[in-house]
Amino acid sequence: MFTDIVGYTALGQESESAALELLEQHRELLRPIFSKHRGREVKTIGDAFLVEFGSALEATLCAIDVQSSVHSLNLERGRKLLVRIGIHVGDVMSQGGDVLGDAVNVASRIEPLATPGGICISGPVRDHVKNKVSYPLMRLGQRELKNVREPVEVYKVELPWEEKGIGAEPVQQLDSRRLAILPLTNISADPNDEYFADGMTEELISTTSSITGLTLIARTSVMGYKGTSKKVEDIGRELNVGTVLEGSVRKAGKRLRITVQLIDVKTQGHVWAQSYDRDLEDIFAIQKDVAENVAGALKLKLMDMEKNRIEKKPTGSTDAYDLYVRGLPLMRKQDEGSFRKAVGLFENAVNLDPGFAAARARLAQAYYGLGYFGFDPQPQAYAKAKELAAKALALDDTTADAHVIISQLAFQDGDWEIVPKELARALELNQSLAEAHAAYALYFANFGQPGQAVAEISRAVELDPLSVAAQTLAGTARLVSGLFEQAIPEFKKAIEMDPNIPFAYNDLGISYECLGRHQEAIRELEKATELSGRSPFCTSNLAFAYAKGGRRDDALRILDELKEGRERGKVGAMFLAEAFAAVGDNDKALDWLEKADDERTIIAVPLLNIDPAFDSLHEEPRFRSLVAKLGLKLPA
Repeated sequence: MFTDIVGYTALGQESESAALELLEQHRELLRPIFSKHRGREVKTIGDAFLVEFGSALEATLCAIDVQSSVHSLNLERGRKLLVRIGIHVGDVMSQGGDVLGDAVNVASRIEPLATPGGICISGPVRDHVKNKVSYPLMRLGQRELKNVREPVEVYKVELPWEEKGIGAEPVQQLDSRRLAILPLTNISADPNDEYFADGMTEELISTTSSITGLTLIARTSVMGYKGTSKKVEDIGRELNVGTVLEGSVRKAGKRLRITVQLIDVKTQGHVWAQSYDRDLEDIFAIQKDVAENVAGALKLKLMDMEKNRIEKKPTGSTDAYDLYVRGLPLMRKQDEGSFRKAVGLFENAVNLDPGFAAARARLAQAYYGLGYFGFDPQPQAYAKAKELAAKALALDDTTADAHVIISQLAFQDGDWEIVPKELARALELNQSLAEAHAAYALYFANFGQPGQAVAEISRAVELDPLSVAAQTLAGTARLVSGLFEQAIPEFKKAIEMDPNIPFAYNDLGISYECLGRHQEAIRELEKATELSGRSPFCTSNLAFAYAKGGRRDDALRILDELKEGRERGKVGAMFLAEAFAAVGDNDKALDWLEKADDERTIIAVPLLNIDPAFDSLHEEPRFRSLVAKLGLKLPA
């Protein structure tokens, strides 16, 4: 990787002292970032750095971190430090601490092609990092480089604060085996049957996702096209898919008419189409037939175990299935009312068919959501979720959603060995399960592996590109990894997608707080608190921001609010620990942290060791003992 300062030579001619001051600031800022990404500083050449990395991904993530940090510094201090970065991958020779070879020459020639504040990478780097970074890679084309024999394919990493698309053409190679199943249109006489069309869409996604070699866009993203008049080619470009399945559902009592068609995005031609006139009892046979025909049309051979999963009927009760599909759309909303309605529907489905594993798994998800977001006492909610997920797996070990829930509960408990095993099993069953990739990202972040964390969350966003939850987690994975500057634009993007998502504002506020930007943190956390209906998940963070921002009385007011909520059984011990730490009562903060550990309800375990709310506890023996018990390490 080569970096240099834009305009440094000209500045030196105007003012040598100003140039030297800028150079020193530049080196102080960049060197810790190189180390964080395991880069080895080979040498400096005037205002330039030559840095060597173990992988193209580490180099690219480091470059993004550098430009994010420089951009934030410029915004904060009104400066105009601009850096160009060029990256290439190839063999080098070591000689006296230096590195030599064509790879070094190519990187040095690519760097000047970057715009001020930008990053350029070679084609081989792009091949290594595509689908592993969350920013678009824009093609600049083949370039003749000085003293390089062959033209080099060059790409630009499109950063969110840059003017888009300058001199670049988007690279989008549509893969026919990347499939989006669009929301089926409800053409029933009764508009109240809309839920059935939505549920059928989700079940087709779930069934088809089990086919090896096929990548399915997640339900959250495809549901964004419900009622759309967009052309298939536009949808294909936005979701980066080569094939689209669309259709309609007409439900009349116990009779169904379902029409589906598989469309090639490039040609707009029909690859396969079929109409079904069946009884409601045949709904699973229809789903099986669609999945098998999609596989056949895309020349994918089904393995025996995939056929068995596709052919398995999840329930023999059409009434239970009807309740189940009514609950599915509610789970996407993540608010208290929707979770509670979903619980009622899934419980009724399970009562009608106790062997309905998928309904039990969804019921477990609903209880987990009620506990995680602080709507119900966590010990009871988590215990119920764990019981339901375990029962779902006892009934059917191929229920991928249940494996994800078990992993999430293990994550909260700090049972680190269970997490990867359950997530690996979930992805074995459904390689397109965005939630599993997102959970893996947080797991890797917890163990200080930011490169793998970013790669996994990038995969989740790729599978669910219109999901606000996935985009929020793209920020959270970086936040938990300590990449605070990188986290901020991810949260801002989530808020652009949905300005009413409270937990994106919450984690954006935490990111600002981790950087010591108290007033910005207060602004975002007040918004989060308002949108969440004063969820303790948000108010406890706001208390800390108030205290650090010089508003101690407001912090104490929130502490009183949380104590009252605890008396009503609505507030977890972890939230009180954060609030007591915020107002400087370390003993009580530690008491409540230990209680949270006893209850197994420490929210966001991996944040415990970097959460600024607990900075004042780092030297306390009780805190250090708890961190060690949870398998974490305090930052150096």
